[in-house]
Amino acid sequence: MIAFDGVVFSREGRELLRIPALELSQRRIGMIGANGAGKSTFSRLLNGLLLPSEGEVTIDGMSTRSEGKKVRRKVGFVFQNPDNQIVMPTVGEDLAFGLKNLGFEKQELARKIDAALAHYGLSGLRDRLTHQLSAGEKQLVAIAGVTVMDPAYIIFDEPTTLLDLGNKKRVMATIDGLSQNVILVSHDLDLLESFDRVICLHDGKVHADGKPDDVIAAYKALFP
Repeated sequence: MIAFDGVVFSREGRELLRIPALELSQRRIGMIGANGAGKSTFSRLLNGLLLPSEGEVTIDGMSTRSEGKKVRRKVGFVFQNPDNQIVMPTVGEDLAFGLKNLGFEKQELARKIDAALAHYGLSGLRDRLTHQLSAGEKQLVAIAGVTVMDPAYIIFDEPTTLLDLGNKKRVMATIDGLSQNVILVSHDLDLLESFDRVICLHDGKVHADGKPDDVIAAYKALFP
């Protein structure tokens, strides 16, 4: 379970987020809110990319403040733009990058990469230069690069914003099929209709929290 306890995040003297208490345990959770509502700050607090100015964020009891390395092993993060995430020249090398940092032996590393590529229909792209991939392929490679490390939770920050309709459906089908708990930040409200829970942020605070229909309606009511 992910928990916020007395969390405040400020930058340059300005408070951007205040979450007194919040627990996240559902398998599929959506995050919505207008630009500047605090969604990106919230999502980056979940795996220690940002640390709270006050309070604690814990992942299964581990503090992002004092156990950041363990937290980042447990919580994967998929960025809106896969170009900010893909760091190696070929698809296979990119999937190997994180596994090498975890110390996997060469044989096990190759097995895990083969399995991940096959799972996402990317086997034929193993030696492809990453800059030659389509937008949809890049996003799948970014997702594969996270899931191959077997995190318990995955945070998605607007993963379909740069995609056309066909690739959006492909990526969402991939997300729906993940075994991990997912927290998805999105402006595309239709993507969240089947989720277990949706949270709406407004002015850095939780404005609504509950079933998708109810929270989406509360969000729309902010902008009559």
